[in-house]
Amino acid sequence: MSIKPPFTDLQIKTQVGGFYHDNSLPIALISKGIMVALVLWALVFPANANGTLGSLNSQILAVFNQFYILIVGFFAFFLVVVAVIPSTGRRVMGTPGESPEFSNFSWFSMMFGAGLGVGLMVFATAEPLSLWGSNPVVVAGDVVGNTTEAVQSAYRYTFAHYGFHAWSIYVVTGLSLAYYAYTRDMPLTIRSALTPLFGPLMNGFLGHVVDVLGVVATILGVSVTIGFGVSQFIDGLYAITGMEWIMNMGGEVPTPSKVGLVSGLVVIMGMSILSAVSGVGRGVKYLSNLNLVLSFILLATFVIFGSFAFAMSTYGSAFVDYIIHFVAISFGSYGPQSAETFAAALPEAAKPLAGDLMAGATNAWGAWGGSDGFETFKSGLEGAAAELDEATLAAVYAAGNDGRQFGWQSGWTTFYWAWWIAFSPFVGLFLARISKGRTVREFIIGCVFAPAMVCFAWMTILGGTAIDLELTGSAAGAITGASQTNQLFATLAQMIDGGLLSALTVMCVVLIMTFLVTSADSGILVMNTIMSGGSQETGIKHRIVWGLILTAVIGTLILAAGENNPMNALKNAMIIGALPFTMVMGLMCVSLAKALYRDGIRDKHSASETQPAE
Repeated sequence: MSIKPPFTDLQIKTQVGGFYHDNSLPIALISKGIMVALVLWALVFPANANGTLGSLNSQILAVFNQFYILIVGFFAFFLVVVAVIPSTGRRVMGTPGESPEFSNFSWFSMMFGAGLGVGLMVFATAEPLSLWGSNPVVVAGDVVGNTTEAVQSAYRYTFAHYGFHAWSIYVVTGLSLAYYAYTRDMPLTIRSALTPLFGPLMNGFLGHVVDVLGVVATILGVSVTIGFGVSQFIDGLYAITGMEWIMNMGGEVPTPSKVGLVSGLVVIMGMSILSAVSGVGRGVKYLSNLNLVLSFILLATFVIFGSFAFAMSTYGSAFVDYIIHFVAISFGSYGPQSAETFAAALPEAAKPLAGDLMAGATNAWGAWGGSDGFETFKSGLEGAAAELDEATLAAVYAAGNDGRQFGWQSGWTTFYWAWWIAFSPFVGLFLARISKGRTVREFIIGCVFAPAMVCFAWMTILGGTAIDLELTGSAAGAITGASQTNQLFATLAQMIDGGLLSALTVMCVVLIMTFLVTSADSGILVMNTIMSGGSQETGIKHRIVWGLILTAVIGTLILAAGENNPMNALKNAMIIGALPFTMVMGLMCVSLAKALYRDGIRDKHSASETQPAE
C-alpha cells in the first residue's frame, strides 16, 4: 500500500516591486484596512465604538464562553496524546537524524525569556491577589475571599491561567508551524498549518483569510499586553517622580489617566519605531538581555526580603491542587443562566419574587475583596424579598450559583484564553524558530512544562509575598487596595524602604520599558513575517507602518473607553478578534493529526514519488 505525497507546493504571491515589494498585497491591504477602520471608528465615534464593542463582547461570551473553555481543554489533552503516542512523539521536526539547532541550556534559556515579560511584571502580584479575593470557590460560597482558606483556590486558578493550559495554546500554534516548516520545508506562516486539510486552496483567497486572522489576532493580543504594560510603566513613573498629571487622582486610589497612558504609549512605541529606523534595534536587543539579570535581581529581592517559606510551601501545595483539578478546570464550562432555569430552582416561597432575586443571586462580584457573597446578597434585598427566612434565602443564593460561575469564568478565564490565543501567533512563531531538530515530544514537554514552572515560581514568590503581608496584617490593605498595575510597587514598598526601594523601583520601570519595546518590536516582526509569506527578513518601512498602526489602535481604544476602565475597549476588541483564530487553531489540531498519521503511513510503506500531490 502506498500513499500520495503531502501537498507542499504552497505559493504565496508577493509583489515584485513598489512599496509592498516581497509582501502579499491582499494580506497587507486587508489586515491594515481592518485595523485602520477600527482606529477611525474609535477616533470619530468613541462612545459608539466603546458601547458596541462591549455589547458585542457580551453577546459573544453568552454564546461562545463554553466553546473557549472546552477548546483550550482540548488543546491540552490533544498535546498529551500526541506526545505519548510513540510514533508521533519521536518524530523529528527537521530532516531525519537532524540535531537540535540549540543546546538544551540555550533552548530553555530562550523559553525562560519567552515565559517572562510584561504579563508577569503586571500579574505576578495582581493575579494571585485578585483571585484570592474572588475565584470560583469563593463565588460558590464555600470559602470567604481574602482569608487563609481562600489561598489554595486562588492559586489553583492562578496556575491554570499561567500554566499548562496557557502554554498548550502557544504550543498548538508553534508545533503546527514548526512541523510543516522543518519536515516539509514550507513557509513559516499560518496557512501552512492547514495545508493537510485544504491543500491548494491555501494558495488562494482562503489562505489570505487565514493569515489575515493571524495578523488581526496578533495585533490585538499585543495591544492588550502593551496596554497593561504601559499602565504599570506609568504607575512606576508616578512612584518615582510623583507627577500627578499622569494619574487619575479622583478615585479611591491613584490610577493611570488617559493622558498618562497615551503619553507613555507614545514614548514606548516611539522608542520601538526608532530602534527599527536607526539600527538601534541591536542595542535594544543587547539591553533586553539584561532583562534576565534584572528579573533575577527582582526575584532575589523577594526571596531575601519577602515571604519565601510561605511562597515555597504554597508552590508545592498549589501545584498538587492544580493537577488534581486539571480535568475539571479543562472542561468545567458555564453558559449564562436563564431566568426560567433560575426560577425553576427556587423554593416555592421565593418563586413569585424570582425577578427581584435573580440579579443579586447571580452577581459574580458580590463576594469580592473578602466579603461574604451570601451576606452581600442579603444586604442588597428590599421589600418582600428581604423578608424571606434565612433558609429560603440560602436556597435562592445556591440556585444562582451557575449564573455566578458563568459571570466569573467569562470575566477571568475566558479573557485569559482569548488573550493567549490572540498572542499565540507571536509566541508560537518564536517557539517554532528555536526548536528545529527537536522531536515532537521534546517540543511539547519542553515548551509546556519548563516555562509554566517558571511562571508558577514568579506567581508564588511575588504574589505569595503580597498575600502573606496582607494575611499577617503588615500591609493593612495597602496592597489589596492598590490598582492592579500598581500592586507590584505597593508590595515592594511594604518589604523595603529608603534608597533600596527607590533603586528597585527604577529598575522595575527600566525592566518594564525594555520588555515593552522588545515586545512591540517582536510583535511587529511577526505581523510582517506573515504579511511577507513567511520571510524572516522584513523591510524597515513596513515595521514603521505597523508600529504606527499598533500605536493608533492602542491609543484610540484607550481614549474610547471610560475614564475608570481605560483598558475595557482593548480587552473587548481582543476577545472578539481572537474568536475566529480560535477556530483556525481547532482546525490546526485536526490538520496536524492528519499529517502525523499519514506521515507515519508514508514511513511504513515508502510512498511513491510519482503520484500527483493531493
